[in-house]
Amino acid sequence: AAMRSGLKQYPPMAGVPALRQVVADKIAAIYQARYDWNTEITITAGATQAIFTAVLAIVRPGDEVIVIEPVYDSYVPNVELAGGKAVTVPMTAGFRVPWAAVRAAVTPRTRAIMVNSPHNPSGTILRDADMRELESIVVAHDLFVISDEVYEHMVYDGEPHQSASRYPGLASRAFVVSSFGKTFHVTGWKVGYCAAPAPLMAEFRKVHQFNVFTVNTPAQHGLAAYMNDPAPWRDLPAFYQRKRDLFRAGLAGTRFRLLPAEGTYFQLVDYSAISDLGEFDFAKWLTTEIGVAAIPLSAFYEQPVENRVVRFCFAKTDETLKLALERLARL
Repeated sequence: AAMRSGLKQYPPMAGVPALRQVVADKIAAIYQARYDWNTEITITAGATQAIFTAVLAIVRPGDEVIVIEPVYDSYVPNVELAGGKAVTVPMTAGFRVPWAAVRAAVTPRTRAIMVNSPHNPSGTILRDADMRELESIVVAHDLFVISDEVYEHMVYDGEPHQSASRYPGLASRAFVVSSFGKTFHVTGWKVGYCAAPAPLMAEFRKVHQFNVFTVNTPAQHGLAAYMNDPAPWRDLPAFYQRKRDLFRAGLAGTRFRLLPAEGTYFQLVDYSAISDLGEFDFAKWLTTEIGVAAIPLSAFYEQPVENRVVRFCFAKTDETLKLALERLARL
């Protein structure tokens, strides 16, 4: 409809006003945090661009940025491209953030901490106690936060998503990133957004202007119109929880050991009872010989760690999930 009506030229650099307004309203409705749509919300070419732009806005050569392993694959290269050094802090065996270790990793060169909840690849979430630990660290050491919240609408079992926007001490120093592609299952559109206080957003836009300038017009207008109805994102947790439960129930009848899946559309499994292969080789064998795609957990570490764990994705049709479960049950 946007294209047919002639909306084909460059939009404003920061994004179509109608879309920024509905994003600001959504954040306020869920997290009780009011961002100014004009000065504190920027539409980006996907969440990955938003994260990279935030890094470039604040990280200087020689700065350190703390990241939590296993870590999404763009974080460390982003920091290095900015001239900084990524300092990795590994999660516990149960994929929880060890805040004492994070606190110990802070040095005079630390500039920021990057967090991701719900977490890819583990599917775990940060709870209120986690966010308060993070808040205490960044306030004490005057650090920035880059909060990757692209799976914010995929949190299960009645748990709330704890956005950095909820916590004044975090929100005042955080770039909060989300993704329309993840939320509305249109990842190929590559549209996301970043929310941050006006002084931080001014720095963000200095980079945004010269790495992508702006984001395609028709998709922004389409998303703005679609988001006038909150039902699609409000109903998303129930939609994906049903798929998660279907997939986990099927996997319970296999030799895989299920790990917690509190959020995202990912499921980690331990395959130790099935094979002695390393994670890369097992994932390759599973994909090519069994016909079920999996990602090795070791791919999310700077120095590969072998836990005999792979990641499945359950953002598929029920028919595809049932076919995968039939194949996995034979192992």
